[in-house]
Amino acid sequence: MAVAVNWQRLEGGLIFLSGLLVYWPHAGLMPWGMAVFLFFAPDLSFAGYAFGPRRGAFIYNAVHIYALGGALIALGLFFALPVLTGLGALWLAHSGFDRLLGYGLKSPEGFFITHLGRIGKAR
Repeated sequence: MAVAVNWQRLEGGLIFLSGLLVYWPHAGLMPWGMAVFLFFAPDLSFAGYAFGPRRGAFIYNAVHIYALGGALIALGLFFALPVLTGLGALWLAHSGFDRLLGYGLKSPEGFFITHLGRIGKAR
């Protein structure tokens, strides 16, 4: 299991770097403060845990899957909306960054149980 987790963390690091590289050409479209806020904005989804662990995990995971950032990038490119492309790149980079640090998708059993193992005190 540890080997698979290490590969997923490496993958997260590569997704993080890829997201930043996609964002870079669009960096001038928004102030850096806004970019930093948007990078961390997906973590606001933890508020879904106010509705219980099952709903919280669903909301958190829906926001943290790679496909959401990829879809925003694709829509931004398709509709020639560079701000949307940049947002998608930051969103994708955030999800990769989380995986790199070992924060995986959440289990309905609780916030500290992820597909990459336990985190925080549950570890």
